Amino acid sequence: MSANINKDLVREREKCNFDIQELIHIIDGSKEKTLMRKKVEDLVLSVEDLKDEIPEDYLSHKEKFENAVRKGCKLFDVYLELIDNNIQKADRSPSNIYRIHEGILKQVNPFLLHFGLFIPTIVNQANSEQQAKWLRKGSKMIGTYSQTELGHGTFLRGLETTATFDPETDEFILNSPKLTSYKFWPGGLGHISNASIVMAQLHINGKSHGIHLFLIQIRDFETHEPLPGIKVGEIGPKLGFNTANNGFVGFNNYRIPRTNMLMKNAQVLRDGTYIKSKNDKLTYGSMLLIRVHILTDVAYELARAVTIGVRYSAVRHQSVLKEGEPESQVLDYVTQQHKLFISIASSHAFRVLGQWMWKTYTKVMAEIGDGNMDQLPELHALSCCLKAVSSYDGVQCVERCRLACGGHGYLLSSNLPGVYGIVAASVTYEGEYTVLLLQTARYLVKAWNGAINGKTLPSSIAFLSDNFNQKSSSWDNLPEAIIEGFKAVVAGKIKTAFDSIQSHVNKGRDFEDAWNLSSVKLTAASEAYARFLICDVFWSETKKMTNVSKNVAVVLLQLAELYLVYWALEKSGDLLMYSTISKKNIDNIQSRYEELLGLIRPNAVGLVDAFDIRDEILCSTLGSYDGRVYERLMEEAAKSPLNKDKVNDTFHKYIKPFMIKHKL
Repeated sequence: MSANINKDLVREREKCNFDIQELIHIIDGSKEKTLMRKKVEDLVLSVEDLKDEIPEDYLSHKEKFENAVRKGCKLFDVYLELIDNNIQKADRSPSNIYRIHEGILKQVNPFLLHFGLFIPTIVNQANSEQQAKWLRKGSKMIGTYSQTELGHGTFLRGLETTATFDPETDEFILNSPKLTSYKFWPGGLGHISNASIVMAQLHINGKSHGIHLFLIQIRDFETHEPLPGIKVGEIGPKLGFNTANNGFVGFNNYRIPRTNMLMKNAQVLRDGTYIKSKNDKLTYGSMLLIRVHILTDVAYELARAVTIGVRYSAVRHQSVLKEGEPESQVLDYVTQQHKLFISIASSHAFRVLGQWMWKTYTKVMAEIGDGNMDQLPELHALSCCLKAVSSYDGVQCVERCRLACGGHGYLLSSNLPGVYGIVAASVTYEGEYTVLLLQTARYLVKAWNGAINGKTLPSSIAFLSDNFNQKSSSWDNLPEAIIEGFKAVVAGKIKTAFDSIQSHVNKGRDFEDAWNLSSVKLTAASEAYARFLICDVFWSETKKMTNVSKNVAVVLLQLAELYLVYWALEKSGDLLMYSTISKKNIDNIQSRYEELLGLIRPNAVGLVDAFDIRDEILCSTLGSYDGRVYERLMEEAAKSPLNKDKVNDTFHKYIKPFMIKHKL
């Protein structure tokens, strides 16, 4: 096999000093999960109908969608076979087992929201009778989740779609009163779904009761025609996700039974009596779940991007480090390591953080099931800022990987633009970046006020109380010192934002205006809080790993330390303002950073190999396991339809007449 592998990659793999298989099992969650993932991949890849005759990039928008629907239906058959045979049981926890679909459906599965949000929302928000009716086999529903509108996205209280109760008929009447009220963006809504969970303002007897969830049939179950009172369609091409079938829908006096309101938490009785939910935030349970999953989704996309970037950089030779020597591997340049290695570390950071958040989420949801909602505000704040920062960082990392591949990274065949489009979307969906940071900021301001008044704070923010009870410690042990430094930055930035609000209020401004005027400081505090959490969780969870070999433990600690050191340098100004760090400390951190790059360099290819992402999922001419970069680039170029004819028709139709006319 090695004879067909680029000699540079062969040498790189020989340098690796840790057990790659062991790290693969850690990333997957266990040896059993690795075996399960490989079984799923082998089964899916054995299905000939899932292979494309024409590369997807050369298809029209309509053709891409129709091809994705064809493959999505076939994938569903395969997955059902897996579940029916007990090869893989349904599991909501973050997992790489089904990542093969990213290679089969490069621009996303058009059925994604049916399984990822429609079904989970019914499970979490519908009562037992509704679940029995809607989750049974033969319900004929393919669903989506319709929240965002043309005029409103993350600000849910501003949504304009209305559901008005009619006591005479025991129905809700759905309306989109304005153009901006149209639901816009739900995946699968355009032409896939015949039903949707719809978020709308509930009105009873002229009184508004805020947003609630309703299950609405959109199309006829037999003909798939839109039902009377429904206007539905697809929204067109986007930066990415072009087979997601994102759609729009508007309602014109559309009636549904009262029992189609999801009533696990809030209820409307037959006589119109409204029973309020114990906690309005329970309506957003499905969004919390998606935000938790986004952390590991970003980790995986980063793994794809940096696998491409590192393998290409090992194969690519450019310029010389010393006169008289051959052109150097691009990966030997420290600037290239600086571009790429943070993405390896970030992928591990977000994977570890995602698993930690999943445990936190399941614990809090279990407590909510027992009637205890004390930890819900903390979970909401954590999910908001961590989703925002990890997705934003992910975009920056993918772009660095693309730039690290030079001009070839600009090609669609590199798949770096495709990965970028996927990660870029995550910055906005399920909560826009800035809005989510401001959500967390409300929690932080409340916590700061509690610390001032001596109240006991939740565990993730309890260190604020220490800010009032002890002096900052001196700078000593590097990784722990960075974490302590980031604690001081969080406290300092929250105080700065809090004082800014108070200053504006003291000058006679309304609190809302004071909040808006202080919002840049507030988002900075939330970003700092997320940064501290990622560093703290990544370092502490990595340090306490057991049952790992010495060499794997060393390389994982190097990655965790690299992550901390990188961000300490990026945020050195904040650390100088709020912690006890000195310029000499920063100089030492810079030296350690460069040292870590050198320590990771021999294992770089081994580390991306440990992500164990098959070529069929990478979908990249630059990132394949064999390193045949230039051969694959030319093979892919030959597939262009423009290369079928030696002379394109435009020469005779336009170019030649143009040359004659202008005497060129």
